[in-house]
Amino acid sequence: MSIQTVGVVGSGTMGGAIAHLAALSGLQVILCDVEEMFLQKAVQRMEGLMDKSIAKGKMTEEQKADVLERVTCTTHLAEMKKASIVIEAIIENLEAKKQVFAQLDEIMPEEAILATNTSSMSITVIAEATKRQDRIAGMHFFNPPQVMKLVEVVRGYKTSDDTVQKLMELARQMGKEPIEVKKDTPGFIVNRIMIPQFIEAIRLVEEGVASVEDVDKAVKLGLNYPMGPFELQDFGGVEVGLFVMDYFYDEYKDDRFAAPLLIRQLVRAGRLGRKTGAGFYDYNK
Repeated sequence: MSIQTVGVVGSGTMGGAIAHLAALSGLQVILCDVEEMFLQKAVQRMEGLMDKSIAKGKMTEEQKADVLERVTCTTHLAEMKKASIVIEAIIENLEAKKQVFAQLDEIMPEEAILATNTSSMSITVIAEATKRQDRIAGMHFFNPPQVMKLVEVVRGYKTSDDTVQKLMELARQMGKEPIEVKKDTPGFIVNRIMIPQFIEAIRLVEEGVASVEDVDKAVKLGLNYPMGPFELQDFGGVEVGLFVMDYFYDEYKDDRFAAPLLIRQLVRAGRLGRKTGAGFYDYNK
């Protein structure tokens, strides 16, 4: 099956990048958000990345124009009915996601597949907002989607084999390497492994064992990771890490997922990472 048109709901960091990836892959894209301003910013980010590729000789102006022409921006969710698969990429708020899925369920043709880019939340709970639970699944891209090769395709309790197969095919069509998460468990695979690493790194700093800088250096040089745990949290958003820790703790009731006080203090102080100029590191210095 070759998919021609993909819908993306949410034009923020991840949604805009997923839409860009789809357009780069030759797909027609319908990108939807609540305000035109957010859509314009998403297109500007696409243009900026492609301008860098043009400067490096990896893309031509004509190719850039073709990619942008494949992206249709809208503030009307009803436009999604033209897509065969819609990927939701709004904020990590369960009620907000359920509301979007309930609306899409009314709008989309019966055979359409609805996927969520959530990094941790229950696919089953999101699917319960619809009458097509067999055609709901997770399609978790990693930041930045244009670069990162992995996509986690996540089953909800009632997700059909056909839905999983089609999302795996779409991921490959977009040049990605999909893996199947067979059970709907908080954090899926990558975050289930990564979040405890974040927590342990923060505890090392809280206990005075090592500095933020030296923990990052140890992980990069000792484990050969491209980024240290504190660099990565600042890149992705400190508040996102805290949200996932709290979500894991609520779901598992396991102290290994209890968020350290330091990360909670940073969020309270508005130090959310690179986007605010400071997180575990101060980027204003």
